Amino acid sequence: MKRIILSLFIFLLIGLGSVNKLVGQCNSDNFSNACIPKLAGGFNFLKSYKIDGEGGKEKVEYSYVFTKGTQYMINLCADGQATDGIVVSLFDSGRNKVATSKINGQFISAIAYPCNATGIYYIQYTFDGSTAKCGGSALGFKR
Repeated sequence: MKRIILSLFIFLLIGLGSVNKLVGQCNSDNFSNACIPKLAGGFNFLKSYKIDGEGGKEKVEYSYVFTKGTQYMINLCADGQATDGIVVSLFDSGRNKVATSKINGQFISAIAYPCNATGIYYIQYTFDGSTAKCGGSALGFKR
């Protein structure tokens, strides 16, 4: 009987420990979904991105093929103040930075990029003083 009670007590403690971990996890899906309607007028939604830097990640990166003659917009959504220190940078196929959301020390919540060359572009999210390292993003286009 003591073993059963002790076993139940141990399982209860383990279960409560798991609940505490779930509360602090990043819910980037909510942020990604919230970003979609925030694309500027005239932009059509292409893709949403999850930004989850938990576990010590320094950056989160995705790639997408951009087409010449198309304008793209990437916006950010995060908890707290505006972008919560999340920076989005766009790199061309040669890994040259062509746009960033941190300008003169200021964080902006969206960048627009008129594409001059078709190719693979890299969308990189970094954390500059971010408290949660959690957010979402949406990519849109217009011609």
